[in-house]
Amino acid sequence: MATILVYNQDTNKIEKYVRDLNDSMPYVTGNTLTVDEFQGSSKSDIIWTTKAFMEAWNSLRRQWGKPIYVGYAFKRIWQGGHSGMSQHYAGLAMDTAQTFSNASRNRLRELAIDSRLFTYVEPKALTPTWVHFDKRYGTPACSTGGYPVIRFRSRGVYVMVLQDALGYLGYSTGGIDGIFGNKTLNAVKAFQRANNLAADGIVGCGTWRKLTNKF
Repeated sequence: MATILVYNQDTNKIEKYVRDLNDSMPYVTGNTLTVDEFQGSSKSDIIWTTKAFMEAWNSLRRQWGKPIYVGYAFKRIWQGGHSGMSQHYAGLAMDTAQTFSNASRNRLRELAIDSRLFTYVEPKALTPTWVHFDKRYGTPACSTGGYPVIRFRSRGVYVMVLQDALGYLGYSTGGIDGIFGNKTLNAVKAFQRANNLAADGIVGCGTWRKLTNKF
């Protein structure tokens, strides 16, 4: 059983679902991606993603026309496994096709690129034995990429990453709900003060770097 938070960019609302591990992820059609597959090695009882990412998966799966092995998807930031501002922590990335032949992986990678469904598809030179794609959104706060600037009243999966990270470090945000409210604002300011940052409550490049480097 897992709680799934889905950011619906069409409505700017956070939707909450409770599903068994063998159930489909919200918005996924035909049981082509189960909660257990998306949760993966994380085994967290709370996971998150966006409606847009699940719909992109639906389209890719229809075009591929057969099962796509998902070896790695969601991970909470304190569980590690990736560096910096990974889109896996935001619930917006999948590493797939680890069980495929080289030829099949190449075809899937080309389909993911040609479909234009995703913001980023990793080049073969970086991931020769799997196919990574993600559907990140927003303008990166840092020139090198990563998460966007978020602030009071922001909503979405990047707020969830922030709340998860702060909570793990002992700064209470009142829980993970994807809404940047007063408790999250106060936690951000406390973290900024403790780390010699301007306590303006805005999570830009400097705050993201300082925060994600804790893991």
